[in-house]
Amino acid sequence: MPTGSPGGCAGLQSPRLDRFLRMKLQLVPARTGLLWVRLGARVFWRQPMALTALFFLCMGCMSAVTLLPIVGTVLALAMIPSVTLLMMVAAAQTHLGKQPAPTLLMAALRSGRERARDLVVLGLLYAGCFLLVLALSALVDGGEFARVYMGMAQLTRDMAESPEFEAAMWLSVLLYLPLSLLFWHAPGLVHWWGVPPVKAMFFSLIACLRNLGAFTVYGLGWTGVFMGTGIVVSLVLTVASELGMGAGVITSLLVTTAIVLAAMFFCSVVFSFRDCFEPSDKPADATPD
Repeated sequence: MPTGSPGGCAGLQSPRLDRFLRMKLQLVPARTGLLWVRLGARVFWRQPMALTALFFLCMGCMSAVTLLPIVGTVLALAMIPSVTLLMMVAAAQTHLGKQPAPTLLMAALRSGRERARDLVVLGLLYAGCFLLVLALSALVDGGEFARVYMGMAQLTRDMAESPEFEAAMWLSVLLYLPLSLLFWHAPGLVHWWGVPPVKAMFFSLIACLRNLGAFTVYGLGWTGVFMGTGIVVSLVLTVASELGMGAGVITSLLVTTAIVLAAMFFCSVVFSFRDCFEPSDKPADATPD
Protein backbone atom coordinates (compact mmCIF):
# COMPACT_ATOMS: atom_id res chain seq x y z
CA MET A 1 0.00 0.00 0.00
CA PRO A 2 1.90 3.07 -1.11
CA THR A 3 2.15 6.16 1.05
CA GLY A 4 0.89 8.32 -1.79
CA SER A 5 -2.11 8.03 -4.06
CA PRO A 6 -1.87 7.72 -7.82
CA GLY A 7 -2.90 10.37 -10.23
CA GLY A 8 -1.42 13.24 -12.17
CA CYS A 9 -2.48 16.41 -13.91
CA ALA A 10 -5.19 16.31 -16.51
CA GLY A 11 -5.54 19.42 -18.58
CA LEU A 12 -5.70 22.43 -16.27
CA GLN A 13 -6.66 20.39 -13.19
CA SER A 14 -4.36 20.41 -10.18
CA PRO A 15 -2.92 17.03 -9.13
CA ARG A 16 -5.00 17.14 -5.96
CA LEU A 17 -8.25 17.83 -7.84
CA ASP A 18 -7.39 15.18 -10.41
CA ARG A 19 -6.87 12.56 -7.72
CA PHE A 20 -10.15 13.53 -6.07
CA LEU A 21 -12.08 13.23 -9.34
CA ARG A 22 -10.72 9.71 -9.82
CA MET A 23 -12.21 8.60 -6.50
CA LYS A 24 -15.80 7.49 -6.18
CA LEU A 25 -18.04 6.46 -3.31
CA GLN A 26 -18.96 2.79 -3.09
CA LEU A 27 -22.19 1.46 -1.58
CA VAL A 28 -21.88 -1.93 0.13
CA PRO A 29 -24.47 -4.33 1.60
CA ALA A 30 -24.97 -4.43 5.37
CA ARG A 31 -23.31 -7.85 5.68
CA THR A 32 -20.02 -6.26 4.60
CA GLY A 33 -19.70 -4.96 8.15
CA LEU A 34 -19.02 -8.49 9.40
CA LEU A 35 -16.44 -8.94 6.64
CA TRP A 36 -14.56 -5.89 7.94
CA VAL A 37 -14.54 -7.40 11.43
CA ARG A 38 -13.22 -10.75 10.13
CA LEU A 39 -10.58 -9.14 7.95
CA GLY A 40 -9.36 -6.97 10.83
CA ALA A 41 -9.03 -10.00 13.12
CA ARG A 42 -7.44 -12.13 10.39
CA VAL A 43 -4.84 -9.49 9.51
CA PHE A 44 -4.01 -8.89 13.16
CA TRP A 45 -3.30 -12.56 13.82
CA ARG A 46 -0.90 -12.69 10.89
CA GLN A 47 1.43 -10.33 12.77
CA PRO A 48 0.07 -10.11 16.34
CA MET A 49 3.33 -9.18 18.03
CA ALA A 50 4.33 -6.51 15.51
CA LEU A 51 0.88 -4.90 15.34
CA THR A 52 0.42 -4.97 19.12
CA ALA A 53 3.86 -3.46 19.62
CA LEU A 54 3.11 -0.74 17.06
CA PHE A 55 -0.18 0.14 18.72
CA PHE A 56 1.43 0.06 22.19
CA LEU A 57 4.15 2.41 20.93
CA CYS A 58 1.49 4.82 19.68
CA MET A 59 -0.31 4.74 23.02
CA GLY A 60 3.00 5.28 24.80
CA CYS A 61 3.74 8.35 22.69
CA MET A 62 0.28 9.76 23.39
CA SER A 63 0.68 9.13 27.12
CA ALA A 64 4.07 10.86 27.10
CA VAL A 65 2.60 13.88 25.32
CA THR A 66 -0.11 14.26 27.97
CA LEU A 67 2.64 14.99 30.50
CA LEU A 68 3.27 18.33 28.82
CA PRO A 69 1.67 21.16 30.81
CA ILE A 70 -1.43 22.90 29.46
CA VAL A 71 -1.28 21.66 25.85
CA GLY A 72 -0.42 18.00 26.50
CA THR A 73 -3.95 16.62 26.44
CA VAL A 74 -4.87 18.63 23.34
CA LEU A 75 -1.81 17.38 21.48
CA ALA A 76 -2.58 13.80 22.48
CA LEU A 77 -6.09 14.15 21.07
CA ALA A 78 -4.65 15.66 17.90
CA MET A 79 -2.51 12.54 17.43
CA ILE A 80 -5.52 10.21 17.14
CA PRO A 81 -6.07 10.63 13.35
CA SER A 82 -2.36 9.95 12.79
CA VAL A 83 -2.51 6.84 14.98
CA THR A 84 -5.56 5.67 13.04
CA LEU A 85 -3.72 6.19 9.75
CA LEU A 86 -0.63 4.40 11.04
CA MET A 87 -2.64 1.32 11.97
CA MET A 88 -4.43 1.43 8.62
CA VAL A 89 -1.10 1.45 6.79
CA ALA A 90 0.28 -1.31 9.03
CA ALA A 91 -2.81 -3.50 8.48
CA ALA A 92 -2.63 -2.94 4.73
CA GLN A 93 1.05 -3.86 4.66
CA THR A 94 0.31 -7.02 6.64
CA HIS A 95 -2.59 -7.90 4.34
CA LEU A 96 -0.23 -7.63 1.38
CA GLY A 97 2.21 -10.02 3.04
CA LYS A 98 4.67 -7.38 4.21
CA GLN A 99 6.15 -6.81 7.65
CA PRO A 100 4.74 -3.76 9.49
CA ALA A 101 7.72 -1.83 10.82
CA PRO A 102 8.21 1.09 13.24
CA THR A 103 9.32 3.15 10.25
CA LEU A 104 5.61 3.44 9.43
CA LEU A 105 5.61 6.25 11.99
CA MET A 106 7.20 8.36 9.26
CA ALA A 107 4.59 7.41 6.65
CA ALA A 108 2.81 10.76 6.79
CA LEU A 109 6.07 12.68 6.40
CA ARG A 110 7.19 10.53 3.48
CA SER A 111 3.94 11.30 1.68
CA GLY A 112 4.94 14.93 1.23
CA ARG A 113 4.91 18.18 3.16
CA GLU A 114 1.43 19.15 2.00
CA ARG A 115 -0.22 15.95 3.18
CA ALA A 116 1.74 15.95 6.43
CA ARG A 117 0.49 19.48 7.07
CA ASP A 118 -3.07 18.46 6.23
CA LEU A 119 -2.80 15.54 8.64
CA VAL A 120 -1.70 17.93 11.39
CA VAL A 121 -4.64 20.20 10.58
CA LEU A 122 -6.97 17.20 10.69
CA GLY A 123 -5.62 16.28 14.11
CA LEU A 124 -6.18 19.77 15.45
CA LEU A 125 -9.72 19.76 14.07
CA TYR A 126 -10.36 16.45 15.81
CA ALA A 127 -9.02 17.79 19.11
CA GLY A 128 -11.14 20.92 18.79
CA CYS A 129 -14.31 18.96 18.01
CA PHE A 130 -13.67 16.53 20.86
CA LEU A 131 -13.14 19.36 23.34
CA LEU A 132 -16.35 20.95 22.07
CA VAL A 133 -18.21 17.72 22.88
CA LEU A 134 -16.82 17.82 26.43
CA ALA A 135 -17.70 21.51 26.73
CA LEU A 136 -21.30 20.78 25.76
CA SER A 137 -21.45 17.99 28.34
CA ALA A 138 -20.25 20.48 30.94
CA LEU A 139 -23.50 22.40 30.46
CA VAL A 140 -25.29 19.41 32.00
CA ASP A 141 -23.15 18.60 35.06
CA GLY A 142 -20.92 21.62 35.49
CA GLY A 143 -17.93 19.90 33.90
CA GLU A 144 -17.52 16.96 36.29
CA PHE A 145 -17.58 14.33 33.53
CA ALA A 146 -15.18 16.39 31.40
CA ARG A 147 -12.70 16.74 34.27
CA VAL A 148 -12.82 13.01 35.00
CA TYR A 149 -12.39 12.11 31.33
CA MET A 150 -9.46 14.46 30.93
CA GLY A 151 -7.78 13.03 34.04
CA MET A 152 -8.19 16.24 36.02
CA ALA A 153 -10.36 14.65 38.72
CA GLN A 154 -10.90 11.24 40.30
CA LEU A 155 -14.17 9.42 39.74
CA THR A 156 -16.03 8.88 43.01
CA ARG A 157 -19.04 6.70 43.72
CA ASP A 158 -21.25 9.69 44.50
CA MET A 159 -20.19 11.35 41.28
CA ALA A 160 -20.87 8.23 39.20
CA GLU A 161 -24.33 7.85 40.72
CA SER A 162 -25.22 11.47 40.07
CA PRO A 163 -28.01 11.86 37.46
CA GLU A 164 -26.26 14.94 36.05
CA PHE A 165 -22.99 13.04 35.64
CA GLU A 166 -24.74 10.15 33.88
CA ALA A 167 -26.63 12.59 31.63
CA ALA A 168 -23.36 14.33 30.70
CA MET A 169 -21.74 10.97 29.94
CA TRP A 170 -24.56 9.83 27.66
CA LEU A 171 -24.69 13.23 25.95
CA SER A 172 -20.97 12.90 25.21
CA VAL A 173 -21.51 9.43 23.76
CA LEU A 174 -24.38 10.69 21.62
CA LEU A 175 -22.38 13.65 20.33
CA TYR A 176 -19.29 11.54 19.71
CA LEU A 177 -21.10 9.30 17.22
CA PRO A 178 -21.36 11.96 14.46
CA LEU A 179 -17.84 13.11 15.36
CA SER A 180 -16.50 9.60 14.75
CA LEU A 181 -18.26 9.49 11.38
CA LEU A 182 -16.68 12.79 10.38
CA PHE A 183 -13.19 11.51 11.07
CA TRP A 184 -13.56 7.79 10.28
CA HIS A 185 -12.29 7.93 6.69
CA ALA A 186 -10.70 11.36 6.87
CA PRO A 187 -7.09 10.25 7.62
CA GLY A 188 -7.13 7.85 4.66
CA LEU A 189 -8.66 10.45 2.32
CA VAL A 190 -6.03 13.01 3.30
CA HIS A 191 -3.14 10.57 3.11
CA TRP A 192 -3.86 8.48 0.03
CA TRP A 193 -6.00 10.78 -2.08
CA GLY A 194 -4.83 14.25 -1.06
CA VAL A 195 -8.31 15.47 -0.08
CA PRO A 196 -8.18 18.66 2.04
CA PRO A 197 -9.04 18.08 5.74
CA VAL A 198 -12.48 19.73 5.84
CA LYS A 199 -13.56 18.06 2.59
CA ALA A 200 -12.20 14.75 3.87
CA MET A 201 -14.38 15.09 6.96
CA PHE A 202 -17.43 15.87 4.81
CA PHE A 203 -16.94 12.92 2.47
CA SER A 204 -16.17 10.64 5.40
CA LEU A 205 -19.53 11.55 6.92
CA ILE A 206 -21.34 11.00 3.63
CA ALA A 207 -19.66 7.63 3.06
CA CYS A 208 -20.56 6.43 6.55
CA LEU A 209 -24.17 7.58 6.27
CA ARG A 210 -24.60 6.05 2.81
CA ASN A 211 -23.25 2.76 4.20
CA LEU A 212 -24.95 3.06 7.58
CA GLY A 213 -26.21 -0.53 7.43
CA ALA A 214 -22.72 -1.92 7.01
CA PHE A 215 -21.34 0.27 9.78
CA THR A 216 -24.18 -0.72 12.10
CA VAL A 217 -23.41 -4.40 11.54
CA TYR A 218 -19.71 -3.59 11.91
CA GLY A 219 -20.34 -1.94 15.28
CA LEU A 220 -22.53 -4.81 16.46
CA GLY A 221 -19.88 -7.29 15.33
CA TRP A 222 -17.15 -5.63 17.35
CA THR A 223 -19.51 -5.30 20.32
CA GLY A 224 -19.97 -9.06 20.18
CA VAL A 225 -16.20 -9.60 20.00
CA PHE A 226 -15.60 -7.33 22.99
CA MET A 227 -18.38 -8.89 25.05
CA GLY A 228 -17.34 -12.45 24.19
CA THR A 229 -13.73 -11.69 25.06
CA GLY A 230 -14.86 -10.05 28.29
CA ILE A 231 -16.73 -13.19 29.32
CA VAL A 232 -13.73 -15.41 28.58
CA VAL A 233 -11.36 -13.07 30.43
CA SER A 234 -13.73 -12.98 33.42
CA LEU A 235 -13.71 -16.77 33.60
CA VAL A 236 -9.91 -16.82 33.36
CA LEU A 237 -9.62 -14.20 36.10
CA THR A 238 -11.94 -16.20 38.34
CA VAL A 239 -9.76 -19.28 37.91
CA ALA A 240 -6.61 -17.22 38.41
CA SER A 241 -8.01 -15.74 41.61
CA GLU A 242 -8.90 -19.18 42.97
CA LEU A 243 -5.37 -20.37 42.17
CA GLY A 244 -4.00 -17.51 44.23
CA MET A 245 -2.34 -15.58 41.42
CA GLY A 246 -1.25 -12.07 42.33
CA ALA A 247 -2.98 -8.82 41.45
CA GLY A 248 -0.08 -7.95 39.15
CA VAL A 249 -0.73 -10.96 36.94
CA ILE A 250 -4.43 -10.19 36.76
CA THR A 251 -3.78 -6.53 35.91
CA SER A 252 -1.29 -7.51 33.21
CA LEU A 253 -3.84 -9.85 31.66
CA LEU A 254 -6.50 -7.14 31.60
CA VAL A 255 -4.18 -4.54 30.09
CA THR A 256 -2.82 -6.95 27.48
CA THR A 257 -6.31 -8.03 26.46
CA ALA A 258 -7.45 -4.42 26.10
CA ILE A 259 -4.44 -3.50 23.95
CA VAL A 260 -4.86 -6.56 21.72
CA LEU A 261 -8.56 -5.87 21.17
CA ALA A 262 -7.92 -2.20 20.41
CA ALA A 263 -5.12 -3.03 17.95
CA MET A 264 -7.32 -5.61 16.25
CA PHE A 265 -10.14 -3.09 15.96
CA PHE A 266 -7.88 -0.46 14.39
CA CYS A 267 -6.62 -3.04 11.91
CA SER A 268 -10.14 -3.38 10.53
CA VAL A 269 -10.56 0.32 9.73
CA VAL A 270 -8.59 0.16 6.48
CA PHE A 271 -10.97 -2.41 5.00
CA SER A 272 -13.96 -0.15 5.55
CA PHE A 273 -12.01 2.62 3.80
CA ARG A 274 -11.09 0.33 0.92
CA ASP A 275 -14.69 -0.73 0.32
CA CYS A 276 -16.26 2.72 0.73
CA PHE A 277 -13.90 4.60 -1.60
CA GLU A 278 -12.97 2.99 -4.87
CA PRO A 279 -10.94 4.96 -7.43
CA SER A 280 -12.10 4.37 -10.99
CA ASP A 281 -8.53 3.74 -12.15
CA LYS A 282 -6.98 2.37 -8.98
CA PRO A 283 -3.74 0.45 -9.51
CA ALA A 284 -3.58 -3.05 -8.12
CA ASP A 285 -1.43 -2.14 -5.11
CA ALA A 286 -3.16 1.09 -4.04
CA THR A 287 -5.29 -0.50 -1.32
CA PRO A 288 -5.52 -4.03 0.06
CA ASP A 289 -7.67 -6.34 -2.05
